[in-house]
Amino acid sequence: MEVGGGASNQRFPKIKIREMKDEYLKFELRETDASMANALRRVMIAEVPTIAIDLVEIEVNSSVLNDEFISHRLGLIPLTSDRAMGMRFSRDCDACDGDGQCEHCSVEFHLDVRCDQDQTLDVTSADLISTDPSVIPVDVAAKSSSSAYDASENKACLGLRQILMLLCLLERKIYRRGIIIVKLRRGQELRLRAIARKGIGKDHAKWSPAATVTFMYEPEIRINEEMMESLSIDDKRSWIESSPTKVFDIDPNTQQVVVVDPEAYTYDEEVIKKAEAMGKPGLIEIEAKEDSFIFTVESTGAVKASKLVVNAIEVLKQKLDAVRLSDDTVEADDQFGELGVHMRGG
Repeated sequence: MEVGGGASNQRFPKIKIREMKDEYLKFELRETDASMANALRRVMIAEVPTIAIDLVEIEVNSSVLNDEFISHRLGLIPLTSDRAMGMRFSRDCDACDGDGQCEHCSVEFHLDVRCDQDQTLDVTSADLISTDPSVIPVDVAAKSSSSAYDASENKACLGLRQILMLLCLLERKIYRRGIIIVKLRRGQELRLRAIARKGIGKDHAKWSPAATVTFMYEPEIRINEEMMESLSIDDKRSWIESSPTKVFDIDPNTQQVVVVDPEAYTYDEEVIKKAEAMGKPGLIEIEAKEDSFIFTVESTGAVKASKLVVNAIEVLKQKLDAVRLSDDTVEADDQFGELGVHMRGG
């Protein structure tokens, strides 16, 4: 977008990864503003599609839980959703007339468990049989990927004392239980068919791929070194302790106050109030960098946290393109509100 004098106010946001695991991601988003950061956060929570059980046909249920309760529990089991972006929404699928029961828009699951023993039987997500090997309960997928680790762990356990081996086996047994759906006693049975469909968290929380997504402004902390040196070591410790989080500490060599973790600052202003109470206003200056944000993303496991961010950016791009290309400004305003007006330069 060009403004007077030929200058451009277009910005190019940058991302820097700080920490990345399968279900956790911490990254910096720079050279943008809060509207873009919040849009990315909201898309990650509510508009990145995943796959979840949406229809349950129960054939036999003699458990203590009624059909609706079991159906609800099934819907909340996170499923691996790597192929979700390429699937069709059931409402838009022309291969099955929109009933959501075809290979293009759905995945079928079966469960058939009966308890024939006196001990209580746990029916878990591991008992769900999928017609698509790429769409299975997240905990089942995690156990499959860790099979190599289990094999090496077995060898390690064999070389330990008996008590350690028993603890190792017990821990592994608990880990393999899966997500409990219902418990059955002798003679009770549960048999059902379930259809999983593509959806987004805006329609129902079961489709949200994010356990939590947060961002904070990156703080810029400046200490007045000259004023700080006028404080005694006890005053310095008292000032540091006024912060509810571990932001500052004293360097054991120089005895100077240093910033050890700026991101731990919660914008509570306690250290500023303490400085003023000590008669040292201006001892510390803390400002939020308005174009720099620190994101923390935790995934449910339906997609990896890194893939969640990539998918969210793709969805956000599609939404912005839809606003730019929309001829029906009324429809665009109804769907996108102020964002649509802004994209059209209004």
